[in-house]
Amino acid sequence: MKKKEEKLKLLKDKRQKCIVYTRVMGYHRPVESFNIGKTGEHKQRLQFSE
Repeated sequence: MKKKEEKLKLLKDKRQKCIVYTRVMGYHRPVESFNIGKTGEHKQRLQFSE
């Protein structure tokens, strides 16, 4: 278990923030810029693929 924790600690230094974009009203916006209402709406959306 200690080896696993040490490995995760090393990898944590190499991590980068992932910015998620979604299409809103015909253009793409980062989800992190949404206000409280839009964030709640985004969580309730159904994801689909064509």
